[in-house]
Amino acid sequence: MAGLSAAHRLTQCGIRNFVVLEAKERPGGRIHSCWLGDAVIEMGAEWIFGACLPNSVYTLASQDRLLQTPLPRLDSSRGLFCTSEGRAIDLPVTITAYHTFRQIEQQAANLFRLGCERLHGSLLNFIGLRIQQELHNFPEDQRYDAARVMFGLTNILRNKCGDDLSLVSVDQYGSYIELPGGSVRVPLGYVGVIAPLLRGLPDNSVRYNKPVNVIRWGAGQTGMGRVLVKCCDGEELNADYVIVTVSLGCLKCQADKLFAPPLPMCKLEAICSLGFGLSDKIFLEYAEPYWVCHEGNLKFAWSAEELQCRCDWTRGVCSVDEMPGSKHVLCALISGQEAALMESIPENDVAEGLTCLLRRFTGNPCLPYPQMLLRSRWASDPHFCGSYSYMGCCSTVSHQCELGTPVPGPCDAQPPILLFAGEATVPGHFGTVHAARLSGVREAERIVLLTKKFDGPPR
Repeated sequence: MAGLSAAHRLTQCGIRNFVVLEAKERPGGRIHSCWLGDAVIEMGAEWIFGACLPNSVYTLASQDRLLQTPLPRLDSSRGLFCTSEGRAIDLPVTITAYHTFRQIEQQAANLFRLGCERLHGSLLNFIGLRIQQELHNFPEDQRYDAARVMFGLTNILRNKCGDDLSLVSVDQYGSYIELPGGSVRVPLGYVGVIAPLLRGLPDNSVRYNKPVNVIRWGAGQTGMGRVLVKCCDGEELNADYVIVTVSLGCLKCQADKLFAPPLPMCKLEAICSLGFGLSDKIFLEYAEPYWVCHEGNLKFAWSAEELQCRCDWTRGVCSVDEMPGSKHVLCALISGQEAALMESIPENDVAEGLTCLLRRFTGNPCLPYPQMLLRSRWASDPHFCGSYSYMGCCSTVSHQCELGTPVPGPCDAQPPILLFAGEATVPGHFGTVHAARLSGVREAERIVLLTKKFDGPPR
């Protein structure tokens, strides 16, 4: 999204001599829609977070008439909480525990907004302590179930961040800005939002299956342009500017090999300090549904003790949800190190593990195996190395700003050569598609301003 948004804005501003290098055989990066049975499934990004006019992804989808009216919005409170003993928790206890947990989460977010000093440690420690405190407000006969609901919600929050909450900064948790309007899904696939961007680009300006081997920049560069991009297939391209839109995960894994000379230390420190999580999806198709339509969402009410033992990859599964518009497909969400482990095991073992998990938590030993299974594998893909960024215990907003600062920087005499875009470079909106889009437009406009300043290529 960042690269295509940059290319689209350059085209709008009359700059057409560019090429977009896509490492994969498809456009969209972490947007990847496909079909399974009767369902459009999203292997990556699924929600437009903030169905409102300030969200440029929402307006893009609206302009192309990709959204339903009225807009069906995400309701995170829906679903049945079941324990590992195969028992559904009573609805009154669930509702009270749910709202209590949301208050705790809001208190964590307020630490950033109140400007508190970095003294509170990890999000896991903060939430765990507050849960124990709040449990005393429940009647004694409800505390066991209330605890399980809230620790189950902790696992769901873990999926939202993409990593163990012990690695997430509670002091920076509230730096995320939630746009109004709720979260909405594109019914026929998120990939639809990139269609208007592709339509607006010059012919043959997007090259697929073109991973980059090295970007040579700096004073020693020879030949045309100020930077040389060498692709893995041996092709070389000269340029005046390069907008780098690879994921933060790729930068963490490959920055030392991708750039010659190496990036400045302040840039490398930002790459190292920001967190990058993993959230995977496992889609299960059944010949006949065993659930009632619109009542199939299941949340796993793990105990704190069960969640402490992470040796079983199924402990990372936080929920199994119905796919909107489908009568046959469910989606299991899994995150963190358990998701990475899930990616490494055979498909049949994944189906076996999930079926055993569902049978255990529903208390129904007769639940069928899926007839088809599809899963995302974002950590295993070297072009992504994970899912999205988060604020780790060593992260600050200044690291996000530094990641998005061009090289050479504003204090250098030489005009920028390397420009950086992607969701991790946008404070307040990291981890979202609209952040990726904003960053691409931002860097395109930087090039437009530089082009006007120099009345052409930089010199």
